[in-house]
Amino acid sequence: MPDSIVQTSDPAPQPAANRPTRPAVGDRLTLDIIDLAFGGEGVARTGDFVVFVPFTCPGDRVDVKLTEVKSSFGRGQLIRVLTAGPERTEPRCEYFTECGGCQYQHIDYAAQLRWKHKQITDLFRRVGGFEATAISPVVPCPQPYGYRNRILVRSQWNGPAKKLNLGFVRSDCGLVCDVQSCAIAEPSLNEAITQWRRNPPPKGGLKTVLRIPPEGWVVPEHSFFQNNFFLLPALLDGVRSRLKDSGVQHLFDVYCGVGFFAISLADAVKSFTGVELDAPAIRAARKNQENRSITNGEFLAGDADCLLPQLLPRLDPTQSAVLLDPPRVGCRPPSLEVLRQTGPAQILYVSCHPATLARDLKILCAGGRYRLAQVEPFDMFPQTQHVECVADLRLAGPL
Repeated sequence: MPDSIVQTSDPAPQPAANRPTRPAVGDRLTLDIIDLAFGGEGVARTGDFVVFVPFTCPGDRVDVKLTEVKSSFGRGQLIRVLTAGPERTEPRCEYFTECGGCQYQHIDYAAQLRWKHKQITDLFRRVGGFEATAISPVVPCPQPYGYRNRILVRSQWNGPAKKLNLGFVRSDCGLVCDVQSCAIAEPSLNEAITQWRRNPPPKGGLKTVLRIPPEGWVVPEHSFFQNNFFLLPALLDGVRSRLKDSGVQHLFDVYCGVGFFAISLADAVKSFTGVELDAPAIRAARKNQENRSITNGEFLAGDADCLLPQLLPRLDPTQSAVLLDPPRVGCRPPSLEVLRQTGPAQILYVSCHPATLARDLKILCAGGRYRLAQVEPFDMFPQTQHVECVADLRLAGPL
């Protein structure tokens, strides 16, 4: 066991191989945090055993209680920080570590960006076999706190306290953390939280969406729109730059939602088609298009797996780009296969989950069909484990 790691539980019997036994649930360990895993947990080692510890950062020396032990790794609860690492900073939110919304408030913002870049690079190398040179530095958010324009708050009856908890799901269980405000929400949403608490739901188990409507856009209550207005212009500029660089004339915006990308990029192409399964979102997209007097495109309601085989062959694939912005689970295999078969000149993939993004890009690039030109990450979710990426794929070879 390295000198830098001290086991503070009672000594265990030595096995025949003269090696220390594996730690057990309940053991107290002093650990040095050496890495930050995707998902936000600090990483430490005791011998060949890896321990993941939430709310720690590289450079920390910490007192940890083991809460879970598997064959080669375990998880621990942070008891206290013995020595703070150089990147540790004071969290701004009083509910941090209890509320499950944020994972990184204890890490300096510039360091958050560096660690997210490393996590994306590691994921792309491990999951997709991609080179680190394809991953650009993470574009920072100009406002790392007070940026969220949409939050989901919950009510839950707290039996022991005999009161209604109003807030967000805790980090350590499925119960609700009672909160007065949210440090990453826009100020007007915190005012809405105050009003919501003054007029609480009639019972527990209810969810309420508090949202700031984007100016100039029609967005139905349950339809998707990016939750960070402050970095959204940079995200759009990033997509536009890659689209213009390819020189294509036609754009297919798949999972288009209320039409944000297709409408915003309409002036960069001769024609566009938006596809979305959410019928209210498609109606909103058509209204957003009408409000802007844009006439060089259309929006179609339907499943991408069904519509793509019909739509893509209509136009010259050498002059076409497909923009994908799916949910966190990524694209379904039929859609990926249609893209490989049809071979549009460019695929722009916008994703808030680097792991599923790397998985899908590996499928698209298999056999040299596409090459990964660039991945540009955008920190749309400061203080959290999440990050938005724009991947640019270019057609590279035949099937």
